[in-house]
Amino acid sequence: MTLMERFFLNRNNAQLVVVDVQEKLCRAMDPSVLEQLTGNIGILLDAAQELGVPAIVTEQYVKGLGTTIPALKEKLTTPSLEKMTFSCCGGEGFLETLEKTGRRQVILTGMETHVCVLQTALELLNAGYVVHLVCDAVMSRRKANWKTARKTMSQAGVVLTSTEAVLFQLLKVAGTDEFKKLSKLVR
Repeated sequence: MTLMERFFLNRNNAQLVVVDVQEKLCRAMDPSVLEQLTGNIGILLDAAQELGVPAIVTEQYVKGLGTTIPALKEKLTTPSLEKMTFSCCGGEGFLETLEKTGRRQVILTGMETHVCVLQTALELLNAGYVVHLVCDAVMSRRKANWKTARKTMSQAGVVLTSTEAVLFQLLKVAGTDEFKKLSKLVR
């Protein structure tokens, strides 16, 4: 893979990962940022389903943090993977689920950016995956932690992107039925 190839998402090589957007954790977040995050992850889940991109959702310590919030849970087509490790890669079945698809690009979203998302991104890079961090679909309780984690991931080789950029990279062309359906999500 050339240096530039890692910047191009391909729906046949990509998979979406949603990290720990859980009920009790969401209560600690800024409500306006949480609303944006939830909306953007919802768009990405809808697009993934329409375009045949697998989606994996994780939940950290469900007993303490609750399950995935209802607005996202209703969009899931597969059960969430429960974990105790901060990195998703340490959670039971996560890497196996990723590897089964044969896809090497990970579109990464969720919370908290500086803990579970960061550790997951670094381990995925180390395992040879290309990671696209959707910056408007990740958050932390404190903006400084979000900014620092983004910078760290970028320095490590993660591609920083946005919800709309992901959507249109996966679509590739206008005028198709998929484009007509999915472009409405970001208007």
